[in-house]
Amino acid sequence: MSTPDLEIHYNLARFETSAARLDQCPPDTGAEVAFAGRSNAGKSSAINALTQQNALARTSKTPGRTQLINFFSLNIEGLKIVDLPGYGYAKVPIAMKQHWQRHLDAYLQHRESLRGVVLVMDIRHPMKEFDEMMVHWCEATGVPLHVLLTKEDKLKRGPAKSTLLQIRKILKERLGDKVSVQTFSALKNTGVDTLRQRINQWLLGDPLLEHIDAD
Repeated sequence: MSTPDLEIHYNLARFETSAARLDQCPPDTGAEVAFAGRSNAGKSSAINALTQQNALARTSKTPGRTQLINFFSLNIEGLKIVDLPGYGYAKVPIAMKQHWQRHLDAYLQHRESLRGVVLVMDIRHPMKEFDEMMVHWCEATGVPLHVLLTKEDKLKRGPAKSTLLQIRKILKERLGDKVSVQTFSALKNTGVDTLRQRINQWLLGDPLLEHIDAD
């Protein structure tokens, strides 16, 4: 249902709870958007940039620190942002990866309030194994996907644009209008408005924002 009279103030996002398993998650009501990404792709920095808070999602130089599903409540009752475990880093033990994958899959398969997935990829190293898994899951279930090509500031404009167009072409062929792709830099604070617009569309159902694909 569309709620155009309401406005999400992302800077008011607050930590709600963490869950190690699906049965520990908050009640499956309302609407939520999940952030996923390899543990060194800049997912926590993207969430912090989105919410204009330096430490809402913890950042660490040790990839793999986020081992729980973390829920953040927004200023509108029932709306949430979810930070999913960022496994896939080579130095994380295989048993730990398997544990994360099991519970991540349970969340993605059974969470009724999930409205869309923001997949965070390092623009310099896109479409790794974890990314392929997430794209395949969205392809199979029809859950909308928005790809953030992060760390845009690490590339010159030409290579960044080329990667954007390449990834957009690949994913559009697989997911059609269920996917959108943008570049993003938490360091330079670029792309934040586009990300907010996409999440607004998912959580508030604004039909004017259905087709977002920014350069």
